[in-house]
Amino acid sequence: MCEELGFEKLLGEEGFFARLFGRAPSGAGRDLLYGPDLPVVLLTGGPGMGKGRLLRAVRDRFAAKVPVIHLDCASPVYADRADPEPGARSATTEALVEVARRLCTWQGTGGSFAFPRLFAGLAMIATGVAEGTPEAVATEAERYEDLPQKQRLRGLSAGDFWRGVLRGTIRNLLTTLGQALDPYSAAVSNALLDALFESLAPRGRAELGRIYGAYPGAAGQPRIGLRILAADFRAGGEAREVAESFLFRALREDLEAAYAAPIGWLRRVGRPGLLLDHAESPLGEQLLRAVLTDRRGGQRDRVVIVGTARRPDGGAFLHGGLPPEEVTPPAEYRPADGAPPAWSRRTDEAADRAPLADGVLLLRMPLLTGDQLRRETVRRQQRAEPEGGTNRRRIDAAVARLSGGRPHTVIRLAEAAAAFRMPPDANDRDILDAPLRLPGDGTLERPVADVLLRELILDQLPVRLPTEHHAHWLDLLTHLSVAHDTECADVLLRHHQQGHLHHLTAHHVSRLLTDTGWPSCERHFIGDFGLRQLLVHRLYGLSPDGAAWHADHHLLRDHYARRAAGEAGDRGGGASGDGVPVGGAPRRGASGGRVPGDGVPAGGASGAGASRGRAPHYRAPGDGTPGDGAFRSLTAHRMNHHLVSGGVDDVVSHLAATLPGRPREWCAELLEIAQAPYPGGADARRDRAQGLVPVDGPPLRRTVDQLLHAVWLCEERTRPTGKETARTLAKLLDLLSIMDFEGAGLLSRTATDWSGLAENEQPLLRCTCTEQLRRRR
Repeated sequence: MCEELGFEKLLGEEGFFARLFGRAPSGAGRDLLYGPDLPVVLLTGGPGMGKGRLLRAVRDRFAAKVPVIHLDCASPVYADRADPEPGARSATTEALVEVARRLCTWQGTGGSFAFPRLFAGLAMIATGVAEGTPEAVATEAERYEDLPQKQRLRGLSAGDFWRGVLRGTIRNLLTTLGQALDPYSAAVSNALLDALFESLAPRGRAELGRIYGAYPGAAGQPRIGLRILAADFRAGGEAREVAESFLFRALREDLEAAYAAPIGWLRRVGRPGLLLDHAESPLGEQLLRAVLTDRRGGQRDRVVIVGTARRPDGGAFLHGGLPPEEVTPPAEYRPADGAPPAWSRRTDEAADRAPLADGVLLLRMPLLTGDQLRRETVRRQQRAEPEGGTNRRRIDAAVARLSGGRPHTVIRLAEAAAAFRMPPDANDRDILDAPLRLPGDGTLERPVADVLLRELILDQLPVRLPTEHHAHWLDLLTHLSVAHDTECADVLLRHHQQGHLHHLTAHHVSRLLTDTGWPSCERHFIGDFGLRQLLVHRLYGLSPDGAAWHADHHLLRDHYARRAAGEAGDRGGGASGDGVPVGGAPRRGASGGRVPGDGVPAGGASGAGASRGRAPHYRAPGDGTPGDGAFRSLTAHRMNHHLVSGGVDDVVSHLAATLPGRPREWCAELLEIAQAPYPGGADARRDRAQGLVPVDGPPLRRTVDQLLHAVWLCEERTRPTGKETARTLAKLLDLLSIMDFEGAGLLSRTATDWSGLAENEQPLLRCTCTEQLRRRR
């Protein structure tokens, strides 16, 4: 089943959720995992990782055997229901009522549930209705009259919390006052409390005393606690959140009572569950915060809480405002590691002050393995019966690279590519134009790129993105697809937000991307490879002939040209930002040894650089230390953008002029310049790398031209390289190694290293996002 793609082990008869609920999908009992102090389980992963898909699959598999309720915390329906009476309802109370009502009608083992504890609190906040008459208060309270008691065909069951049928009791008591009253007055509250407590059996009175006597400020008096709860709810803000969180506790107490009572102990099996989709939303975060705070304080219940979290750390609210370097990561479970880990809460004297993360188990959403990915694409290809296997293998590779194993992207790309044939010598991004028809769209077909951008970005805007930026968030990200670090991101943002009253900075965007669950990369501002390719594809198509693409690259090229010229002027002129004199002889080092200041071995740079959100620091020419930004120098950064915006010949001239005497540093710079996306249109790089395109100039320049295009093919990572490209790399570097310039012989070792990487589809210059591609092979 598509719903279970990648989740089979989690959902199986012996899987994680079967043990968490204590019951398998077949109904067989399972030894309980954890407890009685349960962790809140958070499914972590960014857009397209399948968090919501997994929650729906859990509901569909288990809800017939154990009471499992799925709640979409981002749904506007709860706020819409609260809107008619904002003084007596909220999105949170409406969500809690939704959960309770579904469980009131659950027909599985043990039967339905009753919620008298929750009802008492809801009835008290009903005094906040706007009209202000006893009739209005009674009408509001009666919205919840199906919650407090279990109904049977022949009346009430024995031993119920409530002594008799509630209908009419509250209305009768309130209307005996005979006059309209301020709904906030003590008379209405007292009448309502009398109605509640008169309906209670002795056990019920004791329970309400225990629950609402513990409300902050109640001092053990349930009537006072209920009054304060209603007052806090009317006050709004943080006071209302305290009241809402307490109502969530009352709901869980009702569930716990249903299991812990003698009849429940005999008849009920497993654990009940609440699945909170989009739990990063304000409603979801509030519910998570409430249960985690209660459990940290010693409250115990057997309700399995499973929520979603976009951020890999589960959410900033879990860590008490600590800076990232001081955060202790929560316990985590990676399904690929096998059995779930042991989990326990800290028990030292500081346990009650521990961050909320102490009560969390992070379940890392799994990426699809290479085998799973291939099976999914093959299954859909078989429907379309493509001709031969070459096209299928090419599509498999394109889907793998563009998706990075992200399940939703795999599914969409595989669907679109079912009847798609890759053009000869295609770039992977060509598949993004494949048409896709979604269920419910009739005959309408849209490019799969548009579908993915809608589903991964527009439908999953950052929770904390200010409303004024919603309309142009996708456009900003599209332009930022060509940025490498915060400096060039800020250059683009300033340009594209001209005329806007409110501006986002690169720091803001970086934080919002992290909050949304997109990964970071030390060499790319948009740190997810697949997302970046979608945005690059959109950027090139924004205007005819890629005009928007070229404009952004020209903007950055010119910015770094001015930066380099400014630094040269500050030093008295005559040098570019990479330490090589402009128009003069290159800096030279001893033949056969590392040039002081190159700092990078011939096999390419490591991934250690500035993470997203940190401004780059360029090394001064000749200072002997590599920079910790995305580039070693301003000139390399400028040449990268010049390369992809019509400046290929200029880049070749620069590389040919700066190679002699500094081969290792030169190789590192070549890799940085060539880590650029290829623009749309015909791709002539392979022919040019193989010398099939005539190029003027001496042998050194012609060979450098071919090598640049071969490296560019390897570094862009959107087409296969393999043995042919590996042989081309080796041949060109070997040719350079026997030419007559200082240090040429060092390139022979580079030829061996780079060709070996290319033959095995490995990046020559590693970074976080290309390492992810390597692991998906």
